[in-house]
Amino acid sequence: MAVKKSTVKEPSRGAKNLLIIESPNKVKSIKKILGSKYEVLSSKGHIRDLPSSRLGVDIENGFQPEYVVSRKDGKSAVLKELKTAAESSKRVYLATDPDREGEAIAWHLATLLGLDPNDSIRVTFNEVTKSAVTAGVEHPRSINMNRVSAQQARRVLDRIVGYKLSPFLWKKVKTGLSAGRVQSVATKLIVDREREIEAFKPDEYWTLRAAFLKSSKEWTANFYGTKSGKTAIPNKESMDTLLADLENAEYRILSVEKKEEKTNPKPPFTTSALQQEASSRLRFSPQRTMSLAQSLYEGVEVKGKGAVGLITYMRTDSQRVSDEAAAAAEKFIKDTYGEKYYPLSRRVYKSKNNAQDAHEAIRPTDVTLTPQVLRESLSNEQYRLYKLIWERFVSSQMASAVYEVTDVDVCAEGKNSKKEWIFKASDKKSVFGGFTDVYGYGDDEEKLPKKLPALAEGETAVLEELRPEQKFTQPPSRYTEGSLVKALEEDGIGRPSTFATIVSTIIERRYVEKDGRNLRPTSLGNVTTDVLTENFSNIVDVGFTAGMESDLDEIEEGRKNYLDTMKGFYGGFEEELHEAEKKLDGVKVTVPDEESDVVCEKCGAKMVYKMSRFGRFLACPNYPTCKNTKSIVVEAEGTCPECGGKILVRRSKTGKTYYACERGSECGFMTWDLPTKERCPKCGSTLFRKFNRLYCQKASCGYETKVERKQEKSGDDKK
Repeated sequence: MAVKKSTVKEPSRGAKNLLIIESPNKVKSIKKILGSKYEVLSSKGHIRDLPSSRLGVDIENGFQPEYVVSRKDGKSAVLKELKTAAESSKRVYLATDPDREGEAIAWHLATLLGLDPNDSIRVTFNEVTKSAVTAGVEHPRSINMNRVSAQQARRVLDRIVGYKLSPFLWKKVKTGLSAGRVQSVATKLIVDREREIEAFKPDEYWTLRAAFLKSSKEWTANFYGTKSGKTAIPNKESMDTLLADLENAEYRILSVEKKEEKTNPKPPFTTSALQQEASSRLRFSPQRTMSLAQSLYEGVEVKGKGAVGLITYMRTDSQRVSDEAAAAAEKFIKDTYGEKYYPLSRRVYKSKNNAQDAHEAIRPTDVTLTPQVLRESLSNEQYRLYKLIWERFVSSQMASAVYEVTDVDVCAEGKNSKKEWIFKASDKKSVFGGFTDVYGYGDDEEKLPKKLPALAEGETAVLEELRPEQKFTQPPSRYTEGSLVKALEEDGIGRPSTFATIVSTIIERRYVEKDGRNLRPTSLGNVTTDVLTENFSNIVDVGFTAGMESDLDEIEEGRKNYLDTMKGFYGGFEEELHEAEKKLDGVKVTVPDEESDVVCEKCGAKMVYKMSRFGRFLACPNYPTCKNTKSIVVEAEGTCPECGGKILVRRSKTGKTYYACERGSECGFMTWDLPTKERCPKCGSTLFRKFNRLYCQKASCGYETKVERKQEKSGDDKK
């Protein structure tokens, strides 16, 4: 990468400094912080990239990328504005995001604006606050070219795989398919899990619960085995034998043990952990979570304060917390909850071994800005996500929760075996809530056992009944968006900035579909994965892909160079591509249609799912003999205000969504406005939402009310 010397003209006396950032949504917040001495402009993301219409990588000459400024998305105009501003500025600083991609954008800007990357022009800050932004501007550095090389390597690797593999899939599977270096591995994880579920054979097992009475109150204990260890009950015969052995047995309390148990809080969020928890608790997709988090990071208009950046940078794999933030949390916890809610020593969380640790964990920029304080300044979704982040951070600095745990062993002698059978019961009582008073367990909340009565060793236990139950082992669960992100992180596939994009891409490209919250592979996903697995084993291999991520990290750390890494990858990939084209010469792999439960009323066949540019639809499999097609019916919230029928989601010829009564022209009701769960307080009809108001569409009603705050569009993830 050639380094250009500065060609910026000498500025006029009294000129301002120019600070260039990525997102236009941060401009207002940062201008407010820096004041009149600085002009703040946005590059609006990447200012240039590889060309969209060709490979754009000179493989023969050191894998040299060809970067172009796109004319289609207005980047030429943005660049012109930045050049004009740079020429009249006192100094130019590049304050793009503090990650690998942001470093690369800064280098592209420096190249285009004629700045020297070795000069102190690079400004970074982890949060949009006065202290962080001011400190960043006061301590600029040169552009880190190792980080730029690492980002370039990722971009070029992805481009080569996409441009070389996609045409192969067009010829062998289906026109229009696209392959991705990391997305293909993610799809294979889902395909493999589905096949594991399909191949699963359940094993029978039995459980036995003993119900006892004391003072007319029931308590239960679960069969364990003997003093020497656990005894399995694999089938009904074993259960019948055990029940016969326990017939008329006397039960006594063998032991009662009480102990104190502490539960420590979880660390503050990394990107992956935030996406998983938001998926589980809030039902947000990873993409939605990151979009909302970006809006909180960039700055929100807070009543009485103006534009304020509310959280630290949201793309991070670090669990580290700055001393300043930890001290602020300590003071807040002691002042708000009391001294006993703070641990004896400050909590320090270690990041994982492969974490880049360039940033802190995700946390509020000001711990005193509680969710309640910000409630009126945030949209509902922003509020829910901010609350999750705030509570997780505060709780991570708090004292442990303390429980009193009681473990009880009950014994009974078998009349035939003469064995002393053991049943176990436990009770867990909260003594001190600690961090759980701020951040409970949520969906994975520990289910506390039923309260046990006061029991003493040697006491007789009065049996009410034995409750045997047949059970079967369960197959592994399908991935959700959250658990897929967890798997990608654990396997070392992708990095914080890519998790959400990976998940959304495989869904958008129809390799995977959502079934409720679960992810299932489509027929296309199955076939494409099989073709890639058979012919490009490295591309869909978890270990190989994770190894490539490690190579990128080593480029960033200066232990590997760009050219050697590219050569190491491309040699094997080119050979696999050549062999696959020879092997499948003239072969076309068929993607089977997915069968639905809808019966074609014209010929009786089960209709299949098809795709068009307007989305999925149902078609008769006997085409062209039978040309019957149907739109897929999706029900919306609420009921029709005209006739009380169901409201269906429809799509116009231009792809725009509207809502119509299930009775069609017989009723005639349709609207572009979103039906909601809310009911009109005057007439009970469904309320519809338009911008910032809820209103009733029943002609004779006229009810209308404003919602708390218009749902704001958040800054998108970087493209």
